[in-house]
Amino acid sequence: MSKVTRRKPMSEINVVPYIDVMLVLLVIFMVTAPLMTQGIKVDLPDANSEAINVDADQSFLVVTIRADQRYYLNTGDEEQAVALETIGETAMKIISANPAIRVLVEGDQSLPYGVVVTLMDELQRAGVEGVGLVTEPSGG
Repeated sequence: MSKVTRRKPMSEINVVPYIDVMLVLLVIFMVTAPLMTQGIKVDLPDANSEAINVDADQSFLVVTIRADQRYYLNTGDEEQAVALETIGETAMKIISANPAIRVLVEGDQSLPYGVVVTLMDELQRAGVEGVGLVTEPSGG
């Protein structure tokens, strides 16, 4: 009489295909993430200046002034223009909630100097102690 051999059920999962799928998704997200950045198109002036040191936990409030002298804040709806008085009120609320936040101004290079000074005055009245100006690195 022949002996009947029974197989034990296999209780292992082959995870190699799952790792391959995960790596493919990782590559897809790494390629598409830089393409999804949003912002307002501003022609920044060129300047020979040092890059600011950025900590990983540091946050910024960026005020953008376009060539048509309209103001924008990076606090949510970036396509909505904001009045100058609203920028002061919003900056005051944000700074009272987070005193370590840094304020940066992106101004189009074709703007009159007085427009940027008016914005900086409004930010100073809102309690901002230091304002950074964003520029493009010079080409030469």
